[in-house]
Amino acid sequence: QLHLVQSGGGLEQPGGSLRLSCAASGFSLETYVIGWFRQAPGKGREMISCIDMYDRTFTYLDSVKGRFTVSRDLAQNTVYLQMDSLKPEDTGVYYCTRRSYSCVGTTGLYDYWGQGTQVTVSS
Repeated sequence: QLHLVQSGGGLEQPGGSLRLSCAASGFSLETYVIGWFRQAPGKGREMISCIDMYDRTFTYLDSVKGRFTVSRDLAQNTVYLQMDSLKPEDTGVYYCTRRSYSCVGTTGLYDYWGQGTQVTVSS
């Protein structure tokens, strides 16, 4: 059965770090890409980054470049989003999602989504 199970969100102070996890089951990360999106309150869903089946990473959101890093552990079939130097504007619900073939920056081209995890950055 296909699942993307997310964990690791929560409340963090500005300047702090959080690591989100996205555990996949029912398919292999060697054949699918995993993207990370977020949705801030009152805003649309925006793409953050993606990691493909060749372990290449892509960052789509300029505001997180140099602060957020996506990686994966094939043995655990899990993708991570390491978020450092957090800012209040990073607050939102974060989602992981999968797609076949390649990373793209369009929400509608991903076919299965995790349940979402809340990240709140506040002092």
